Amino acid sequence: MEMTASRILDGRAVAHAVRAEVAERVKALRARGVVPGLAVVLVGDDPASQVYVKNKDKAAAEAGFAVRTLRLPATTPQAELEARVTELNRDRAVHGILVQLPLPRGLAAEPVLELLDPAKDVDGLTAHNVAALWRGEGGLVPCTPAGCIELLDRHGLGIEGKRAVVIGRSQLVGKPLAALLLARNATVTLAHSKTRDLAAVAREAEILVAAVGRAKLVRASWVKPGAVVLDVGINRLEDGRLCGDVDFHEVAPIAGAITPVPGGIGPMTIAMLLANTARAAARATGLAERGSP
Repeated sequence: MEMTASRILDGRAVAHAVRAEVAERVKALRARGVVPGLAVVLVGDDPASQVYVKNKDKAAAEAGFAVRTLRLPATTPQAELEARVTELNRDRAVHGILVQLPLPRGLAAEPVLELLDPAKDVDGLTAHNVAALWRGEGGLVPCTPAGCIELLDRHGLGIEGKRAVVIGRSQLVGKPLAALLLARNATVTLAHSKTRDLAAVAREAEILVAAVGRAKLVRASWVKPGAVVLDVGINRLEDGRLCGDVDFHEVAPIAGAITPVPGGIGPMTIAMLLANTARAAARATGLAERGSP
């Protein structure tokens, strides 16, 4: 790949476009008597989770969703949390359920997530939706990986035939993004902390994704000239500033295209949550979906 001038992939602008399209879809559903409903379950008072949920609620309300936030104290017993999720499963006015993670200490996330109705699992984390993703069966896809693919598509950055390296193997980002890239005919390496000579593996990538949660892990020497670099990490430095898993100032002059932090993948996550919820509402009510995402 030849050296090119770096192109900044503006996640805010693309997310704005996606959210506008979702709002039109919600308007069409409302015209047919369906009000898409999103329920967010927030347990405890983690400051970061409070901010995330506030932003999700605001975005969903602006797009025309009926938004319900279930706020529970950190002392909520496991059985009660699971009972509340089961109630939301049964509520026909709720089309999407999001359990905000992480849960407070003493609460197990996996049993709660597995209780979710897969048709309402707008974070795509149930075993049913994970299997559907790997089998190409069209379940609900985790929002951040879906946002990565959408960002590439909207900028006309081809995936088919490319060598992609994803650093990070989490259930939330790394593994589902690897599946999505494979489905689009990329050749995918899923790298991680135990990968030998990680920098050399990263340098092979035409599409390089960093999703590990380590500030400025990816340096200029890790990046193939002209590569597309997606930075999924959000880290807070000692001076309070946010930065990604990529050393942006080092890598930007080398990359063909790169996402900033903030303003890159982050806004796409909420946009894809809204797209998933609109999709779930259309499916639940038997109304054909139009367009993408």
